[in-house]
Amino acid sequence: MRPALFSAILLVLFGSLLYMATGLHFGHPAATEMDDYFIQNGQEQTATNNIVTSIVFDFRGFDTLGEATVLFTAVLGVGMMFRKLHSGEEYAND
Repeated sequence: MRPALFSAILLVLFGSLLYMATGLHFGHPAATEMDDYFIQNGQEQTATNNIVTSIVFDFRGFDTLGEATVLFTAVLGVGMMFRKLHSGEEYAND
């Protein structure tokens, strides 16, 4: 592939991604009934003043635990892949 063609394709892809990113509306999310429920009943039901913490740990506790387990497993796997072998150790060939 010629460098000019490759550069043109790359510019078109980058430009389209930039165009899509500028079309996103940040800061004005759609309000739902669930938001109102959490805001009105969160402090009473969870006995916390921080509504974000109460949602993450009380209302979505199992989901948060699952996400933490996945992240821990990924970090553990990468750590095991890159660990150094001590002298005399060999990789197991199963």
